[in-house]
Amino acid sequence: MAQHTDPTHSVFIVSDGTGITAETLAHSILSQFDVRFKKIRLPFVDTTEKAQEVAQAINKSAGNDPHRPIVFSSLAKTEFLEIVRASNALHFDLIQTFVPPLEEELGMKAARAMGLSHKSADSAEYGNRMDAINFSLAHDDGQSHKNLANADVILVGVSRSGKTPTSLYLAMQYGIRAANYPLIPEDFERDSLPSALTPHKDKLFGLSINPERLAAIRNERLPNSKYAALENCKQEVQRAEAMMQREGIRWLSSTTKSIEEIATAIMQELKLEKRVG
Repeated sequence: MAQHTDPTHSVFIVSDGTGITAETLAHSILSQFDVRFKKIRLPFVDTTEKAQEVAQAINKSAGNDPHRPIVFSSLAKTEFLEIVRASNALHFDLIQTFVPPLEEELGMKAARAMGLSHKSADSAEYGNRMDAINFSLAHDDGQSHKNLANADVILVGVSRSGKTPTSLYLAMQYGIRAANYPLIPEDFERDSLPSALTPHKDKLFGLSINPERLAAIRNERLPNSKYAALENCKQEVQRAEAMMQREGIRWLSSTTKSIEEIATAIMQELKLEKRVG
């Protein structure tokens, strides 16, 4: 479907924290519409002055743009929310949508304090997250064979099939120790998995990708190279998928899936447990 050529709609994502939760919800909702959106994330709005600055920015956009701005907010403090809501925009308030009905259902008032969804930096969950991130960075692109036994999952696939971003997402969002290992032409010539992976076959999960998409990605990195040539990409993908099927490795194509979808599928397939809240 061709995308509309109407002017971009400005979308403000406002939060008293990082804004990641509000941005995730906004992305999920806005992706349902074939419209261009310009997203402006405004995190850490935790004072009256910052809330006023946000309202001014929204009003400026409303005055300059052909379309009324859209605002997704996750402000816990009512006084900050009221300042932002006074601006000229279509507002969606995450906290207001869910908290009042829950207050009524539970028969108690919510704390409505900032940052309650985040644990202390000294908590076990924070430690799990940092350990997982460090593990994934140390085991990115097969650069280390040490402690692979401690991995929760080892992603395999041809170069640029999405292994690194998926590994880091699993670490940051779930506290999962994810290593990743590239399948290279030498592996296909030997017709076997890299020897470092053989003892850990139960932890392997494969990522594949459409050859045309792979060639486009590789051409951005190394234009007009054999590495990026479409025929080479076709051969690598075909041989990698054949190897994964032969070795009984579960795999999926990353071509049309988001990182979130890939990570969720891996968690379900390998029955991994989330280590962070």
